[in-house]
Amino acid sequence: MSHPDAILARLLRLHPKLIDLSLGRIERLLAGLGDPHRHLPPVIHVAGTNGKGSTVAFLRAMLEAAGKTVHTYTSPHLVRFNERISVAGRDVDDEALSALLLECEEANRGEPITFFEITTAAALLAFARTPADVALLEVGLGGRLDATNVVERPAVCAITPIGLDHQQYLGDTLTQIAGEKAGILKAGVPAVIAPQPPDAARAIDARADAIGAPLHRAGREWRVAPAGDGFEYAGSRWRLQLPLPALPGRHQIDNAGTAIACLERFEPGIVSPEAIREGLGTVRWPARLQRLGSGPLQALLSSGSELWLDGGHNAAAGAVLAEMARGWSDLPLHLVVGMLDTKDAAGFLAPLAPHARSLRAVPIPGAEAGLSAEALARAARSVGHDASEAPTVADAIAAIVAEAGKLVRILICGSLYLAGAVLASDG
Repeated sequence: MSHPDAILARLLRLHPKLIDLSLGRIERLLAGLGDPHRHLPPVIHVAGTNGKGSTVAFLRAMLEAAGKTVHTYTSPHLVRFNERISVAGRDVDDEALSALLLECEEANRGEPITFFEITTAAALLAFARTPADVALLEVGLGGRLDATNVVERPAVCAITPIGLDHQQYLGDTLTQIAGEKAGILKAGVPAVIAPQPPDAARAIDARADAIGAPLHRAGREWRVAPAGDGFEYAGSRWRLQLPLPALPGRHQIDNAGTAIACLERFEPGIVSPEAIREGLGTVRWPARLQRLGSGPLQALLSSGSELWLDGGHNAAAGAVLAEMARGWSDLPLHLVVGMLDTKDAAGFLAPLAPHARSLRAVPIPGAEAGLSAEALARAARSVGHDASEAPTVADAIAAIVAEAGKLVRILICGSLYLAGAVLASDG
């Protein structure tokens, strides 16, 4: 049987565009596959701009701590495509993935279909054939016309914080973008809403009112707040004193709260408070403020220096990183940044300027849409960074160490694609 990478490369050629939002093509393919999307375990469907993946990771960790079997569909992957499809708690293996992809390819009969659509069909096929207690589906882009929105009756929907991203597909305003994300809401299905900017909140409220989706909103029907050495969750059923999540950053308290609120609206008794606490401690979500340990890149630093990795790439993600950097006063912070040319580099980098001593712009290895190091450095300088260029991440780190002295904290950031390349080479 062909290796999945060869099949995936072939599937990329089935549609002239990587992204073409529509449900018609995947609905046609799913019909040819026996409608697997109608034979899934109970689904929690998660949309949003920032925090989707972290929220799914919290849900999975809490459910698995409760002894539940969980399917998970996320994107993009960092190192291997198999990461996107976790079947009953395990990344799909190469043999099973190849078989699924070939079956979808044959059922598609050469018709136009995007890469994300046909691979989503493969995930739904796997999930329909393997028993599990819950399926967690992360929206790829938007919501209303995203391939995951073929699921007609999820158990719970969730919308994480909305910001400006993918405007070329979703609209230029928060109201337009929120309207697209709120397209996952379904009549009568509880919808958990994370903290939102006012324009986004109004758009979500309007959509929920129009279709009759009961809302469970942060700050209204449920709340989280730091408390002592941890945080407090207060909702309709639970009032919990909890330890801080294993994922660092104040924003992860909101993401954890969104996950807890989803479970509160799910089947009664699906998890216990003890499983929630355990899940907060065991959750893993690579490249989201991840500290890198031993490896070739860390070896470039002296003992006592730190190397961090984050895949955030829009203005809201920049603000989150800046909030984290504000508390990093013990070591000088230096940035290594690579970004796609579809992103607002200045918007992402502006919040970080007051906190970083220097910035090295690098190209993203193998990224066709990567922003050149020269253009990225110019954007960084325009918002106040002391920015220069480097050919690779390793070269950037070596230059920082040579100029800054022994003890430094280096944050590699700006793109999940850069983060994936770092993890692939630094393992």
